[in-house]
Amino acid sequence: MRDLSSPAMQGSGAMEKWGFIAMHAVVAAAFIFLLQRFGLNASLESSLLWALTFGICAAGLAYKQSNR
Repeated sequence: MRDLSSPAMQGSGAMEKWGFIAMHAVVAAAFIFLLQRFGLNASLESSLLWALTFGICAAGLAYKQSNR
């Protein structure tokens, strides 16, 4: 395992945090878009709106978790 307290790793911690948050938001948005569009046969506009909403919520949750 990597030692996060080493000086070489201190600068990349913030980048990993924002990368994790972005990945979480994209995966949640893609999941809900595919579910809405193809699983529930919703319109494109509705699917995009739900994807945006879930992506924002997922990013917020990931941000709160990363600050624990």
